[in-house]
Amino acid sequence: RRGVRDAQELYISYDQIDVEDLMLVRGELNLSEASLENAIILRNEFGKSWISRLLTMNNLEIQEFCETKMGSKSSIMALQRKLTRLDGLKYIRNSCPHNYVGQILDSLDGGKHVVIEFGSQSNMLSYMLATNVIARRIHQAYVQKAEKFLQTKNVSDRPQQLVITIEEAHRFLDPATVGQTIFGTIAREMRKYFVTLLVVDQRPSGIDNEVMSQIGTRITALLNDEKDIDAIFMGVPGAQSLRSVLSKLDSKQQALILGHAVPMPVVIRTRAYDERFYTEVGDTAWEDVPDSIVFRAAEAAKADLGF
Repeated sequence: RRGVRDAQELYISYDQIDVEDLMLVRGELNLSEASLENAIILRNEFGKSWISRLLTMNNLEIQEFCETKMGSKSSIMALQRKLTRLDGLKYIRNSCPHNYVGQILDSLDGGKHVVIEFGSQSNMLSYMLATNVIARRIHQAYVQKAEKFLQTKNVSDRPQQLVITIEEAHRFLDPATVGQTIFGTIAREMRKYFVTLLVVDQRPSGIDNEVMSQIGTRITALLNDEKDIDAIFMGVPGAQSLRSVLSKLDSKQQALILGHAVPMPVVIRTRAYDERFYTEVGDTAWEDVPDSIVFRAAEAAKADLGF
């Protein structure tokens, strides 16, 4: 969308959406318990293609299905009607020859960073469905890998450490929404499975209190809203004195860091995002560097690895 190197479109097909994914977005789709129970009946009958099959069924086929499989016609018709909303999502396809979610998991296994950008997909259903489908697969994969590692104690089975970053976190973690997403579970449970949740938001008061209580390290810039300040210091000893420190921060390049990562609250100054910064953090074009410098860097890298 913005000419970023290696960027590509992400598509999700109907056969990649589980009933459990729909349970997490039941509020957005207004799905009843009866509809979800009948979704399980459909899934058991048609397998992964149950959504595609449902959306093409006519009234007579639904009636025949309910008579033979003990389903509820009214609930299945309501489910069919509400799932037609998925057709309006630009990344949804009836079928998809390539497994993009699997590609994301492979990239994470290879130690690569993956950024998912929604672009013009700004409605809540678009966010909720895609993030739940992807994050649930990550959750499943890392639970399995961690359990295997705990059983074998083999270093080669240790999962790649993963940080999941959520921008505009209140969209997924506000009190009304957190129960519909997998992120609440990730925040509470996934540290033991080698997954850490990084929450980024300008309005921390919009995030569910239970999730905020699970955030071990907090980095906050200057805040003015009393509710946001209360949320940041919830459960923090010496909050009153820290409020005074926070109010005196430079609005551009200072932040207060507190929590598990530091022995005591510390004010830090962020680096300038200038040419020097990007040179130091970016990839080096080794083909343009003199051989003597390449050899020194190679020796230093070998020393870091213990060779």
